[in-house]
Amino acid sequence: MVNHKVGIVDYKAGNLKSVETALRYLGANFFISDKPQDFSKASHLVFPGVGDARAAMSSLNETGLADAIKDFYYSGKPVLGICLGCQIIFSHSTERDTNCLNLINGEVVKFPLNQKIKIPHMGWNQVIHKDRHIIFSGIPEKSWFYFVHSYYPKPEKSEVIIGETEYNITFASAVSMENLVAMQFHPEKSGKMGLKLLSNFLTRSI
Repeated sequence: MVNHKVGIVDYKAGNLKSVETALRYLGANFFISDKPQDFSKASHLVFPGVGDARAAMSSLNETGLADAIKDFYYSGKPVLGICLGCQIIFSHSTERDTNCLNLINGEVVKFPLNQKIKIPHMGWNQVIHKDRHIIFSGIPEKSWFYFVHSYYPKPEKSEVIIGETEYNITFASAVSMENLVAMQFHPEKSGKMGLKLLSNFLTRSI
């Protein structure tokens, strides 16, 4: 892990402090930047965020960070998307009709209105992963993670889904394709299991 240099994308989409705190606790060598050119020197990329898809994509496109994230992904180096960073890796979000990064085919949709549940989905919930991906290595089935979101991803192909969660419906709470892995929950706010997941990501070489 000490030889890795983790780049955290700052695109003004929420507080990065919790991600910074978690990575520092794990002893990661990392930097935070809003400059596209900085990420060429990173070995791993963390793409967090909370908030609005349209505002986030506007910021990414205007600053050149959208192309930097795509270039990093296509380089084959490990990429981790968190929360909003999980949503805007898809083709499109119904949140303000937003075209996204299109790294994974699919759409992001809002939870259907239902009196049985509150929107946003906020708090702790279980992730069913069935050991489908190395990112969950050492993490027991149905472990609890922290969520805050009103929208969720609907991948075009089910094989990219590596974790699912029940919240009135069953939705994809973690996805992966090649060197990209992303989750709708916040591992950096999810205690011991979240730190284990981040540690698994940091030890990936592809």
